[in-house]
Amino acid sequence: MRRTLFVLLLLAPGLGLVLAFVSLVLYVAVSQSFGLYNLGGDSVFSLAHWQAMLGERRYWRALQYSAYIAVTASLLAVALAYPVALLLRKPFRGSLTLSALIKAPLLVPGLVAAFLFVNVISYHGIVNQLMLSLGLWDAPVRLQNDKNGYGVILLQVWKQLPFAFLLLSAAVQALPDAVLLAARDLGAGPLDRFRKVVLPLTAGAMQAALVLIFIGAAGDFSFQAVAGPPSVDSLATLMTSVQSTQGDWNGAAVVAVTLMALSLFGSAALAILVRGATRLARG
Repeated sequence: MRRTLFVLLLLAPGLGLVLAFVSLVLYVAVSQSFGLYNLGGDSVFSLAHWQAMLGERRYWRALQYSAYIAVTASLLAVALAYPVALLLRKPFRGSLTLSALIKAPLLVPGLVAAFLFVNVISYHGIVNQLMLSLGLWDAPVRLQNDKNGYGVILLQVWKQLPFAFLLLSAAVQALPDAVLLAARDLGAGPLDRFRKVVLPLTAGAMQAALVLIFIGAAGDFSFQAVAGPPSVDSLATLMTSVQSTQGDWNGAAVVAVTLMALSLFGSAALAILVRGATRLARG
């Protein structure tokens, strides 16, 4: 008990400051969504801003789109990071180079990555020019700002893969060799060893990776603004549009609270999914 109290006292200055700022932001955002702290008029408690936003089709499309991008990107990033983390568990020639290449997106700002990606897939970009020179396409094909958001998902996976790799790699590196060797000696093949040994022992890291990537992808602005479909907003771009073009701070607060709720409930759903998958893997 004394040790726990001592640790809490050590964490109090930094943790208290973080909690204070987070609580303040949440309080102001929720209050503004109900008409308080109004920057463009009288501050009066009202449900009108929620009713107006809930009645707009683009709000629901933005919510659905953001959830789709976040879920798809987080699942794909973790699915790609797992085999790479297992491959690099034991060092080999070139493993350091491969690890560095995977971590490289951490050094590239998201907005820069989005513009580089657009230059590659634009109407006269590298991909179209390559396909034309190889004779695979008769004319350039429009790849930019596709309606399904595949470009945004690709960018999200590329940008978020290092986070998943770092978390999963640390968990995989911590696996005892004796456990894996014992499973192999008992007749477990590679798939069974992954399903019944590796997955349950690294479930915590997988859950953390899914949650962090989901939250980051759900609230991303730069990739959607540059490479996303022009006919659909994400919650982040919708929030900016409502505030900048309409001057509606309260409506923007409604979208902000929705984004926070999506991050919270989406993270909880992914955590439940990981637990269920772990139980099924254990059989």
